[in-house]
Amino acid sequence: MNKPTRFNDQNKTLSDFSDEVWVVCPACAKKAITMADFQHKKARLFCVQCGYNKELSTEAAKNMTVNQPAHLFFDAELWLQAPFKNETFMAYNGSHLEYLEQYISARLREHKDRNHFTLLEKLPKFYGKAKNREGLLKIIAKLKAQV
Repeated sequence: MNKPTRFNDQNKTLSDFSDEVWVVCPACAKKAITMADFQHKKARLFCVQCGYNKELSTEAAKNMTVNQPAHLFFDAELWLQAPFKNETFMAYNGSHLEYLEQYISARLREHKDRNHFTLLEKLPKFYGKAKNREGLLKIIAKLKAQV
């Protein structure tokens, strides 16, 4: 499969991926999903494998200026994460992983109208280094296989 060699930054922020976050189920250790609905003031963790289901209020986050990612309400471990050297590579869900893969695999990365709040500006430096490209793409392939 040919990967595109050019990446056009879509100015996405981490919050564009944080309403649905894949986590390790606290009951069976399989993939579970957390979702946050700030309009209805609730967060939910559910596992399609074992049926584990928990719902909490998002009221605790009402003083925050930015809505927190869904998994933080449950203190849940991310499903899509792996060690990389002395760092941790992570993604919230399949869409986030795909976006990171497009960025990391690109030889040319174009950025337009950045505002210092985009996901790519906030990434740890190791995500963008060419010397890490091959290793990170291997991790991404492994993470995609466990989806």
